[in-house]
Amino acid sequence: MKFDNETLDRIFCRTDGQCHICRKQLSFSNYGKAGSRGAWEVEHSRPRSRGGTDHLNNLYAACISCNRSKGNSSTASARAANGYRRTPLSMDKKNRNAWAGGAVGVLAFLFVPPPLRLAAAVVGGVVGAVVGKSYEPD
Repeated sequence: MKFDNETLDRIFCRTDGQCHICRKQLSFSNYGKAGSRGAWEVEHSRPRSRGGTDHLNNLYAACISCNRSKGNSSTASARAANGYRRTPLSMDKKNRNAWAGGAVGVLAFLFVPPPLRLAAAVVGGVVGAVVGKSYEPD
């Protein structure tokens, strides 16, 4: 299937330009250029031969070697061979995790005695944001 540049950009950015199977860094400009550094293809998480669609939620960036070696097998087994269970998170999702982690950390003040509440909220918010942003599900 042929994809326009906007769709390719959305697929590429979903994983911050990493192969969703092995996490190798990809190069947007080397889409479909086998043999080039960071070359990649659009990979169907659920193969079309197994009922997968061309819907954006089924499409991921994958280095050419991972995409072709995966073939008709499941994405879960391909990622497991590389020691991963989930796709890498985009910066957008990491930023949302940071906000959520910070909010949870700020709520720590509810469990601290009144004289220390402000300090607990600040420290909890900062620690929650740092942990939230760095969290990868694997």
